[in-house]
Formats: sequence, structure tokens, C-alpha cells
Amino acid sequence: MRLLSSIRWRLQAWHGLILVSVLVGFGVMAWHAARKAQLQRIDAELEQRLMGLFRPELPRRNPPEPHGVPPSGPPGERPGERRGEPRPAPGPPPGGGPRMGPRDPEELRSRLREAAGRAEFVASDAATSFYFVAWDKDGSALARSPNGPTDVPRPGGEGRTSDRDRPGVRPGPPFSFQARSRGEQRELSVDLPEGPRVVVGRSIAEDLAAMRRLAYGFAAAGAGVLALGLVGGWWLATRAIRPVQDISSTALRIAAGDLSQRINTAGTENELGQLADVLNATFARLEASFAQQAQFTQDASHELRTPLAVILSQAQTVLARERPAAEYREALEACLRAAERMRRLTESLLDLARLDSGDEPMQRAPFDLARVARESLELLRPLAGERSVELRAELPATPCRGDSERIGQVVTNLLKNAIDFNRPGGEVRVAVRKTAVEVVLSVADTGGGIRAEDLPHVFERFYRADPSRTGGDSRTGLGLAICKAIVDAHSGSLEVESQPGAGSTFTLRLPCE
Repeated sequence: MRLLSSIRWRLQAWHGLILVSVLVGFGVMAWHAARKAQLQRIDAELEQRLMGLFRPELPRRNPPEPHGVPPSGPPGERPGERRGEPRPAPGPPPGGGPRMGPRDPEELRSRLREAAGRAEFVASDAATSFYFVAWDKDGSALARSPNGPTDVPRPGGEGRTSDRDRPGVRPGPPFSFQARSRGEQRELSVDLPEGPRVVVGRSIAEDLAAMRRLAYGFAAAGAGVLALGLVGGWWLATRAIRPVQDISSTALRIAAGDLSQRINTAGTENELGQLADVLNATFARLEASFAQQAQFTQDASHELRTPLAVILSQAQTVLARERPAAEYREALEACLRAAERMRRLTESLLDLARLDSGDEPMQRAPFDLARVARESLELLRPLAGERSVELRAELPATPCRGDSERIGQVVTNLLKNAIDFNRPGGEVRVAVRKTAVEVVLSVADTGGGIRAEDLPHVFERFYRADPSRTGGDSRTGLGLAICKAIVDAHSGSLEVESQPGAGSTFTLRLPCE
């Protein structure tokens, strides 16, 4: 049952069935066409011999050839005729009426008896010689060639076809031919208007042997083509199924836990190769997702461990012995700060979880990006004043569509980072513009910049570049990751360019809808 369910064996079975059907059909049709052509050629020869029975001998009927000129053909052939070609039946004479030998019935019978002695009907080679048998209209034997078989039956009148219906024969006088095969004999009979019935035949043993050899040749050629086709079909099926086998084996190894496995697509450029490329890309994303999830769990555990350790430490310290009220207050304030950090972290984690799952609804309403940026600037202006950072803005009206509250969260986070990581006395430049296909907001600072090795990771969760950019213990490393998730949910992009010592520029792009 497993063999029957194999795609390779099914393809091979259908391929073999179709190939056998085509080869058998073609072989049978070709063999029947060759057999029909051979029988038509034999019938034409028999017809020529039958017509020759009623013609007078050439030396007696035709004038002698001039001296030195070879005869135009062997006895029994007219000048201008080629040996082996069927002669047309004699047409009616100018006076009308059929013409088939002598008009006198007795002369016709005498002519038939004389034909029994002709060389063409007395040859000793039974394999190639012609013979004839004639019966009178009352059924009695009229004439028989010496080499003719003794068991030639007198043909009946049923099943006859006119020579007008036989291919390759011109319409002749009103008499009919009847062809038949008897074992290894082929015979042609005719009913003469005067009454006698004549049969001319010859052995077709050599012709049948040639047809058998032709059939064997067709069978051998068909078997060769079938074997070659089956081998080629098996090779093609194996080559076509190999990517499926690679996909199955790779998927099994990945299911066992080895996420680094990939499908080998070398030399596969068909639809299965495209499927393998898609699956490889899926496996790569799956591996990255698992790695990110593992890293995320590790980082979240690390971030939560610190405030929990603070809470436990403070609680154990104050509970160890009686303390003044001021120490209890300090311990509770430390626990409160740790709890606040845990709250911010859990809220950020919930935001990311909702954004990743798509459960966080994003509005698609028109709003002015310049207005959102202006509100974020006013919100953070006191913080910029505390750090002696100057805010510069170029905010022409820039209408777009999206969730203005979420986009405002992104702009606020970018501005806060630009202020926190800026140098004293530096500046932050905010600009918005609109192109034919998108709206663009850029936030540039004059801080210390980001190292080149850290740039690819700035949007990763819990990633911190170096101590100079941590901004204190209150930061969780999830702000830019949340911004990136919000922008991705709007089908936009968030990019960063930075040069150490020259500052950084974050660019937000949203599609125009």
C-alpha cells in the first residue's frame, strides 16, 4: 500500500500506461496500414494477371518490333507499361458495350484453356508463381493451371465489391472483382459477362513472413522505446520528487529541534525549487523568532530580577530588627521605585505582545503629523531646558492617515532619546516633509552618536549600546523596539543613521493613503 501511495510510483505508472497505449496504438495502426498496402499491391498484381488471361499473345496481336529495337516489355505487357504496375481494365470499345476478351463464349473458353499452358502460370516455384482456375457458368471446371492448388473453392456471389469501389483501380466495364485470403494464398476472382468465373491467385507466404518480421520489428522498437521512456520517466520522477524528499527530511530535523537546518536548493530551479526557497526563508524567520523569543525571555528575566532583588533586600533588611520610622520609610520608597520600574517594564512587555499579535487596534484616521510633532516638542521642552538642549523645528502642515496617538508616542520617544543622549548645550532638530508617496519625519541630535557595530541592533528588545547611552537604570531598552513595532503596524519604516561624535538621525516614514 505504501508503494501504491508513492507519488513517484504513481507518476511512473501513469507515464508507463500512456506510453504503452501510444506505442501499441501507433504500432497496430502502422502494421495494419502496411498490411493493407501490401495486400493492395498483391491484388493489383493479381488483377494484372487476370486481365492478361484474355489478351492474345503479343507476337500474334502486335506488329513486330523493328530490327535492332528491343521489345518494349516482357510478354504479356503492352508498350509503355512498366512491369509490376497494375494495368487498367480495358474500357468499352468505340461502338459501346463491354469488352473482356473475345465476344464469342466458345472462343473465350478456348482462350482460358490455352492460358493454362503459358509460362507465367506453369512456373515450378510455388512460392512466387501465379495460378488460375476457371469454372463454367454451370459450375463445372473449365480450365486450371498445372501449378494451381487442387483445393481452390469456387467463389460465391456474396460479398463482392465493384472495381469502382476498390482504391487504385479505374472504373472499367460492368464486372466485379472479389478478393479473398485463404491461409497463405491470396486470390482474386471475376465473373465474366459470358458466364465463366475465373480465380487468379498466388502464395503470399513470403509476404506474410515479411509482415511478421515487420510486426517483430515494431514490437522490438516499441519495447526499446518503452524501456527508454520508463528509464527516462523514472529519472525525471526521481529528479522532480527529490526536493520533496529534501523538504521532508529537513522538516523532520527542524521538528527534532535543529532550527539551523535548510533545504538544499542547488540545481533546482522549478516550482519545487521556489517552494524550497520560500520554506528556507520561513525556517530562517522561525529560527530568528525562536532566538529572539529566547533572548527576550532571558532579558525580561534579567530586567525583572533587579527590582525584585531590591524589594526582597529592602524587606529583609527592615524585618531583620526593629528600626526607626525614617528607615522604614526609606525602605518603602526603595520598594516603590522598584515596583514602578517593574510596572513600566510589564506595561512595555504587554504593549509589545499586543503589537506582535496584532491585537492592538490601529486607527486609520487623517491627522496632521506636524501638529503631533509640535505637541511632543511642547511636552518635552522643560526636559530640554533642564539639560540645556535647544529644540529647532521645521513643521509645515503635513496631512497623513493613521493612529495619531500611537504616532505621537513614537515621536515623543524619539525626541526624549535625542534629549537624553545629547551633550550639554547641544540641539535637536525636528523636520517633517511630504513626497508623492510618503510623509517623512526626522529627529537629529548632536550627541555622541552610535557605534557602527551597534547600529543594526538599536531596535532590538532590551538592547543597550554602551553605558554612555543607557541613560540610567530607569531605562528598560524597550522604547525603540515599541516604536519600531508601532511603525511596522502602520506599514511604515523607522531608520537610523549615526556617526560617532557627530550625532544620530532617526527617520520615520509613513505611506500616503
